[in-house]
Amino acid sequence: MTTDICVIIPTIREYECVRAYLDNAREHEFDTDRLHFLLVTEEFCDTDAMEAMLDDEGVSGDVFDGARREAWYEAHDISEYSHIIPAASHAETSFGLLYMWANPQYDLGFFIDDDTLPHPDEDFFGRHLANLDYEGDIERVQSDTQWVNVLYQNAADHGLYPRGYPYAAMNETVETDTTEISNVVASQGLWTNVPDLDAVRILMDGDLEGQAQTRTGAADFTNDFVVARDNYLTVCSMNLAFRREVIPAFYQLPMDDNEWNVGRFDDIWSGVFLKRACDIMGTEIYNGSPLCEHNKAPRSTFDDLNNEVPALELNEHVWELVDEVGDDADSYAEAFEAMADALANGEFDQWNNGGFLNFVGEYMHDWLACLAELDGAAPSQPVEVLADD
Repeated sequence: MTTDICVIIPTIREYECVRAYLDNAREHEFDTDRLHFLLVTEEFCDTDAMEAMLDDEGVSGDVFDGARREAWYEAHDISEYSHIIPAASHAETSFGLLYMWANPQYDLGFFIDDDTLPHPDEDFFGRHLANLDYEGDIERVQSDTQWVNVLYQNAADHGLYPRGYPYAAMNETVETDTTEISNVVASQGLWTNVPDLDAVRILMDGDLEGQAQTRTGAADFTNDFVVARDNYLTVCSMNLAFRREVIPAFYQLPMDDNEWNVGRFDDIWSGVFLKRACDIMGTEIYNGSPLCEHNKAPRSTFDDLNNEVPALELNEHVWELVDEVGDDADSYAEAFEAMADALANGEFDQWNNGGFLNFVGEYMHDWLACLAELDGAAPSQPVEVLADD
């Protein structure tokens, strides 16, 4: 079997989660020869140990720290776009998307966070692929605020809203029905144990260590679903599979290394833009199984709060800006370009740190330009292998 799936894992700590996902694949007889593991890390991490782990497991893989990423950019003649991937940021998952785009054999991609584990009773890779291939009836969810809480199924008991869910969209009235779908382009698996909350909601839950006192279990997720057209949802990249075709509209937005000190919205805003692009293109994001166990390490809730506060007001409005554009787009790239135009050229002085939206729009344009440079281009020189310490 040809390697056709790129598994992208940003990691500075728990890289050995790879072993658990491989154990799950073997237990469920998934062909691991299809998998290529791409570990995106930093030079202060033990890259030799990461490479040794991949060798020990006998799987295809690469380890890219900052220096090797720079060498890769140079080899592919895209060094002028290196700024679009921030260092030491969760948003560096976008490097994995560039890597996939430069290697057309990868038809499918996975995002996995290093603080997650698969549920042993679920075929993690197989279920995601089945979701991407799904055709048939499924629950469709919408609300009167145009936002769907992906934790809606048991929200009456736990009261949780996920990270990135706008505060103005809370207390929504949810409606469900059944629809028939095909053309699934992304599969978002949800999570048990530590819920993916923002810092304000974690503090309200009485937790100062960046986790939550309220936890989720498998019983909180009773069935899979899609979100209705013109409605939005939070998309978290900790447990996600996607088709190569969406990469132009799935840039993980630049965070952390910016003058506004904005962080923590990379996958959230990329999910908003992807949902808008999917609505335009008539495709679907499948949500629910397979679940993963989220074992978020303790850290200061106030550190996360400091990263989130600069863009909290913007998060209330960014979806409204993109909801108005791109109707006539014929591709994911065209849809994303329309959204980039709306942000890059807009005037947002009425909001705190509104200039950050212009910054994001400019980077979105650079993302598309970088993909155009990579498209069909062969590297001009080999990428050097990481040197031994």
